[in-house]
Amino acid sequence: MIPPGGQSQGGEQVHQPNMIDFAAGITAIDTEYVRPGLDASHLVVQGDRAAFVDTGTTHSVPLLLAALAAKGLAPEQVDWVWVTHVHLDHAGGAGELMAALPNAAAVLHPRGARHMADPAKLIAGSIAVYGEEAFRRLYGDIRPIPEERIRVVEDGERLMLGDRELEFIHTEGHARHHYCIVDRASAGVFTGDCFGISYRELDSDAGPFIFPTTTPVQFDPEAAHNTIHRILSYKPERVFLTHFSCVESPAALAPQLHRDLNAYVDLARDRANDPDPEASIHAALRDWTFERLDEHGVDPDPEFREEVLRMDLALNAQGLAHWLKHGGGV
Repeated sequence: MIPPGGQSQGGEQVHQPNMIDFAAGITAIDTEYVRPGLDASHLVVQGDRAAFVDTGTTHSVPLLLAALAAKGLAPEQVDWVWVTHVHLDHAGGAGELMAALPNAAAVLHPRGARHMADPAKLIAGSIAVYGEEAFRRLYGDIRPIPEERIRVVEDGERLMLGDRELEFIHTEGHARHHYCIVDRASAGVFTGDCFGISYRELDSDAGPFIFPTTTPVQFDPEAAHNTIHRILSYKPERVFLTHFSCVESPAALAPQLHRDLNAYVDLARDRANDPDPEASIHAALRDWTFERLDEHGVDPDPEFREEVLRMDLALNAQGLAHWLKHGGGV
């Protein structure tokens, strides 16, 4: 166990993680991926048992263990590591975290499990995108999870955390290896990336600002719309996003996600024949998003907006361009 302000096994000083407590034993932990307030892991505590939802990267693990200690819990009390999907900002630290949790099982979608047992393809694909140096800086070493410690979860399956029942639903649109977790104890759903992104810096008097994520390589707009409908069918009062944590009244936010998905598809198709579709899609996405920010009453400073949204605009443009190239414009 690493106490808050204590040291990791490598002697590195671990500062107190930024944590946000919610009802029903849920705590958001800032994984400090790229910048503060971008990526959250959620710790769920029920009685004397605990689970993590998503892990951030290998660099995030000391923060998660420090948060666990801050709650007065030992690593032996963690039963589950629930990984919504295997994109590395969600799953990169899962192997390292599992090594510190002797009693936990890692729960994965059937299509994602093999990539956590042998992350070689995930690593190679990410290095191809980012380069070796940037990959190591962002993600560190990706540790495999022993197959015997991986639990595959089927659509609609239910697992227990102490006496708390959670339902796992397969949810495509963002990735084919994605699930969400329905938690009736909190009247919430842990949505990973399936209910969009909502950064707290962009909140205004109008409420949270939310937008979809269309990152490569498995974006599917029809499935994304269907997933939003399926999440809302459980009538959640709140959703817990990995980017970034809790937003209330998801039924009121869903129409904007549907509208944006349709707009993204239209602006991508309109640029299918451009010399550089990705670049023109990126410019159109930026314009569309900045107009929405204007309507929402968000700080108009373009440098602030670029700082918060730079990575998401680039990834969404890449995902839409990939979708077009592989038949999305038909």
